[in-house]
Amino acid sequence: MYSLSGHGKMVGDGVRMGAYARALRRVVKPGSVVLDVGTGTGIFAVLASRLGARKVYAVEPSNVIEVARAIAAANGCSGRIEFIQASSTEVTLPERADVIISDLRGVLPLFQRHITDIADARRRLLANGGQLIPRTDILWAAVVESPELYGSITRVWEGNDYGLDMEAARRIAVNSWCKTYAKPQQLLVEPQQWGTLDYRAVENPRIDAELEWAVTRGGIAHGFVLWFDTVLVEGVTFSNSPGSPELIYGNAFFPWTKPVALRRGDTVSLLLRAQPVGDDYVWVWETRVRGAGVGGDVRAAFKQSTFYGDLISPALVRERAEGRAAARETPLPTHGS
Repeated sequence: MYSLSGHGKMVGDGVRMGAYARALRRVVKPGSVVLDVGTGTGIFAVLASRLGARKVYAVEPSNVIEVARAIAAANGCSGRIEFIQASSTEVTLPERADVIISDLRGVLPLFQRHITDIADARRRLLANGGQLIPRTDILWAAVVESPELYGSITRVWEGNDYGLDMEAARRIAVNSWCKTYAKPQQLLVEPQQWGTLDYRAVENPRIDAELEWAVTRGGIAHGFVLWFDTVLVEGVTFSNSPGSPELIYGNAFFPWTKPVALRRGDTVSLLLRAQPVGDDYVWVWETRVRGAGVGGDVRAAFKQSTFYGDLISPALVRERAEGRAAARETPLPTHGS
């Protein structure tokens, strides 16, 4: 759940808010029925009401819904907005919505139960021919040079004044990802599309794909970054790609086990998997770097996963392994060097 401050940062993101407002203007007509999934402070619901929606169902599981009620009342919209404090998967409406709007992403669209919740809302709560906002998210990846960020993750575990071996902590740190704002000049390869989420049809919240790059600029690679481009409705888009105006989402940085000196012509292959487990995702990334030329030597190979970035006890690991069929069907990799 977001804090009120977190909701405020989303509302204060002018690029995000401007794009969502334009999308609503495109699809909300006088008499429309609108469902706002994860309404937060209710700003989308109020905008839809002002655009002439006959009825807005504003769904939010957290107590911030009380702030949304107050904002709707202050703006004269209470009569056309029905606030429902629940998860959207628990809600049944007396009518189907002409428009479903949501922003349930975190740094990435692959966040908690975002995809399964939107797929459920689309099947049960959207009218035939209705509009989804957003319509599509496209996920991109690129290898990145980021010594400052990488150092902030690993440096404290690599040396200290007391002669202590803290490699156990470092192993956990490099199996976790974090938010960043990458710059175009940090990318050592051309970005490649890793996955597409078409919310009009998506059912499976898992993405599993392999990418391969020819290195176009030498440098010290520290991992890779992910970001997304979104189509809210036809003609209304935004991106949090490196070089775009900084958005609330940022980019996701996945560190490698160790930095690798890349030369022009080297090949980097990446198998990247986002596997839903429980109410969130386990990420797996397997990287191989080969020297230039056919049959080039393997210069680095890493197998990493957020499964190993969790601070959990052996007992809890056993409990998860025994209780989740998805985890059994898709074994996580062992540690690599």
